[in-house]
Amino acid sequence: MKNIPNETTGKLRSKVKGRIVLPGDPSYDEDREIWNAMIDRRPAVIVQCAEADDVTHAISFARENGLEISIRGAGHNIAGNALCDNGLMIDFSNMKNVRVDAAKRRAYVEPGATLADFDAAVQKHGLATPVGINSTTGISGLTLGGGFGWLTRKYGMTIDNLVSADVVTADGKKMRAGENENADLFWAIRGGGGNFGVVTRYEFKLHPVGTEILAGLLVFPFKQAKQVLTQYREFIESAPEDLSVWVVLRQSPPLPFLPEYVHGKEVVILAIFYAGDVNQGKKLIEPLRHFGDPHGEHIGAQPYTEWQKAFDPLLTPGARNYWKSHNLIVLNDGVMDTMIEFAGKLPSPQCEIFIGLLAGAANRGPADSMAYAHRDAKFALNVHGRWDQAADDERCIAWAREFFESSAPYASGTVYVNFMTKDEVDRIAAAYGSNYDRLVQIKRKYDPENVFHLNQNIKP
Repeated sequence: MKNIPNETTGKLRSKVKGRIVLPGDPSYDEDREIWNAMIDRRPAVIVQCAEADDVTHAISFARENGLEISIRGAGHNIAGNALCDNGLMIDFSNMKNVRVDAAKRRAYVEPGATLADFDAAVQKHGLATPVGINSTTGISGLTLGGGFGWLTRKYGMTIDNLVSADVVTADGKKMRAGENENADLFWAIRGGGGNFGVVTRYEFKLHPVGTEILAGLLVFPFKQAKQVLTQYREFIESAPEDLSVWVVLRQSPPLPFLPEYVHGKEVVILAIFYAGDVNQGKKLIEPLRHFGDPHGEHIGAQPYTEWQKAFDPLLTPGARNYWKSHNLIVLNDGVMDTMIEFAGKLPSPQCEIFIGLLAGAANRGPADSMAYAHRDAKFALNVHGRWDQAADDERCIAWAREFFESSAPYASGTVYVNFMTKDEVDRIAAAYGSNYDRLVQIKRKYDPENVFHLNQNIKP
């Protein structure tokens, strides 16, 4: 552990308005803990920021003392880049304010906010914007990597709804990035991750949504997986963009609407969301019930904020997580067969394979309009390895990697950057696609020394 003299950290403490946490402090171990239990690192200094100026001071301190910088927003961070060994962690746990201007349909969001914080604030006004599907996800990582969820088919990616951002660059300068101000930086942060600076505030446009929506689950026997997936593929071709249906293959949790004999058995789950009129939605989803012989269903009108929390119990902190992902342009028989094969040999009860549906507004607009380039991706295919004991690491990771390799021939060759783990350095160019060279140029301008490199790194 790097030892920084008390006198040195004292100077930092005198400048920042937030908390400084050091090894040996009573809260240190708790403050350095992140969602993915596979990641265990020990920063030399944690700066829990209270305002944007604290970020400037933290960056200056790290650079003066030769410390790596990691940035922690609020959420899952599968790759674990939020945490560094012997460096300085900028921690936004205490900056989670969400201010809403309902008349302008705008939200101004601090970087430590979770989707729960965001959704609660905007839904007070019957508004929302596309974000992820777990309320415990952090707004920062989600946004900077692209962001998609239940509203994406109708209103696009999270970054399609980002209006501006306040950014602290590697030299400690505070800048506003938007279409008409530092437009190159704004282009880069919309999909380029944390490569270009530290965002201290996001401005989003909002849309009328809810507060009541139609949503829920349809659960089918695993032996009917191929027929369900085949009919799903046909159904979504003509489904309206108000409707989003995702597919999950996993062992059934002990859901109260399912018979007990189904609990712990492999199943096919359709997760359904409709953003329009509830009665109209009920008519639209009726064909889904006839894809097979469902074990059960739980679908109805509910608050949007409650549906956003529906999957939180499957993603609680403290488990070990390893993901692999592909973008898909088509859902062909080969990928469906591979999904079924590997869902039939899940290495733990928490592992799953899912298809996130993007087709719709996310596919509109040119690939070079912002750093996120994958406007042809109609589906995100993710294998989510999750288990509790370190002794199972090798077996569970091997399963995820084997599925990834077996499904690769049916994929587009690109990947959603937020689903990448730390060992996927060889896929970084694929994550940024045709925009990679321009991102390198912008990186040279704003971070020529690669100060912000604990990310899916674009090297200057």
